[in-house]
Amino acid sequence: MHKPLSAIAIAAGLVACGLTFVSSAQAQALDAAGLQAIDAAVNAVAPKMVNWRRDIHAHPELSGQEVRTAKLVAEHLKKLGMEVQTGVGGTGVVGTLKGGLPGKVVALRADMDALPVLENTGLPFASKAKANYLGKEVPVMHACGHDAHTAMLMGAAEVLAGMKAQLPGTVKFIFQPAEEGAPVEPDANGKVPSFGAKAMIEAGALKDVQAIYGLHITSNLPGGVVGYRSGPLMAGSDNITIHVEGRGGHGSSPWATIDPIVAASQVVMGLQTVVSRQLNISQEPAVVTIGQIQGGTRYNIIPDKVEMMGTLRTFDEDMRQEALKRITTTAESIAAASGAKASVRFGPVAYPVTTNPAQLTQASLPALNLAMGGKTMVIPKVAGSEDFSEFQKVVPGFFYFLGAPPKGKEFAKAPPNHSALFDIDEDQLPNGARSLAALAVDFLQRK
Repeated sequence: MHKPLSAIAIAAGLVACGLTFVSSAQAQALDAAGLQAIDAAVNAVAPKMVNWRRDIHAHPELSGQEVRTAKLVAEHLKKLGMEVQTGVGGTGVVGTLKGGLPGKVVALRADMDALPVLENTGLPFASKAKANYLGKEVPVMHACGHDAHTAMLMGAAEVLAGMKAQLPGTVKFIFQPAEEGAPVEPDANGKVPSFGAKAMIEAGALKDVQAIYGLHITSNLPGGVVGYRSGPLMAGSDNITIHVEGRGGHGSSPWATIDPIVAASQVVMGLQTVVSRQLNISQEPAVVTIGQIQGGTRYNIIPDKVEMMGTLRTFDEDMRQEALKRITTTAESIAAASGAKASVRFGPVAYPVTTNPAQLTQASLPALNLAMGGKTMVIPKVAGSEDFSEFQKVVPGFFYFLGAPPKGKEFAKAPPNHSALFDIDEDQLPNGARSLAALAVDFLQRK
């Protein structure tokens, strides 16, 4: 995930909206008896989920390098008697559980990759791992909860495998690599091979699937509370790279140069008008941020070129396309006014908006409320991004958040995702497995 939830916005939502409590009688397909069977199986597998999570946390692997994690997952699914595919879209794993009765096909997804972050949690199972990241050795940490996602889906797989004879259809368990981004650098044209969800789709992971469910754990919701919304939930994300070319020279004689640093500074300021003056943000919010600028080698030398990198976040595809055009035009025109030349490239991260279809959302809520004891709430839009959205482009998909701040931490003050201090309450692992299993069973049983 590429940005944490806003704890302030969530707190406001809790006050304004309250929690939604729904009785089990409202469940369309999954009933209290069905949940009781799931619950018993989840309780039995709960200690295993803690052990899996800690093992994966202590041995994190970067995007595209999830070899050990994939092996752990594949061996577990094989022991459960599933058909297992490995190497799907890189290091991805797909387990197929065919129920004892004919029916639909539903998928559950977890991501497996970690981040280049030096862990500072002090946990007894804290990561000491290092790995190669774009040519550099870096520390590696599960700073976004993907270790928990993998453990919860492994638990859900064991729960549903124990119900195989009663399942009216098929469940696919999709363990995805590289959600955090491209595992390789782009070529000169900004192109990289498909990665993450997109690569798994191209490899056939969604074949015959009619719906897919996924979740993301967060420290910025109260423990045991699910946050969701219908429609746009998480922003689409586009990497921005801008090269500004000028003509270098001595810092004492700027008139003999075309200063790309000054031109780049003007481009940065001009890009702020894309959102504030050029897009209709009464329709949906948008964000343009430049987070990195590189240029120059010495205090009194004007360089030939400057490179800057940033991100665009949008919640509507038409607005996204408009923003891409306006970013390009703004950068090129401002640079040209200084006699410089700007070239704009987008990617390799170009995630669509994570959008929960209204029909699937409404149909899934009774089972989700039943599984969570009614502890669900509608949350504000999240400016972070998720490539679960790639799955949603192919089949209807429902994505939600599960609150799991560490014990003793207020959710509004807990270290967010991607922090070196990020940690979770492992008591929420059963809630994740229970909700995923419940949604799968409910979908298969629902007419």
